[in-house]
Amino acid sequence: VQLQASGGGLVQAGGSLRLSCAASGRTFSRLNIGWFRQAPGNEREFVGAISWSGGNTYYADSVKGRFTISRDNAKNTVYLQMNSLKPEDTAVYYCAAVINYSGNVPRRNREYDYWGQGTLVTVSS
Repeated sequence: VQLQASGGGLVQAGGSLRLSCAASGRTFSRLNIGWFRQAPGNEREFVGAISWSGGNTYYADSVKGRFTISRDNAKNTVYLQMNSLKPEDTAVYYCAAVINYSGNVPRRNREYDYWGQGTLVTVSS
């Protein structure tokens, strides 16, 4: 499985961006997908995740109500819609994947097996 995140850029506070995570391979519909971010000097943190079916989504408290994750299995793509962006959302955003076996959707980065290269989001005040 190969993942490629895109869609980052510079946006003013209060603005919106949509990130995409495109995956290669035939197993996409079996993948749980997570989004993480890492700001300079900080550890990588969980942003949100979506189950293999798209039926369940999970968010960090810091983004709940502002960010939405969705997926299009026909396009092998997961989206992270980010609204009401704040300067503290500035980070490199990564998508990650793990094949679903148990129905559990991980929130910890060490539980994901595949990672994209990251895309930079900068929110100016």
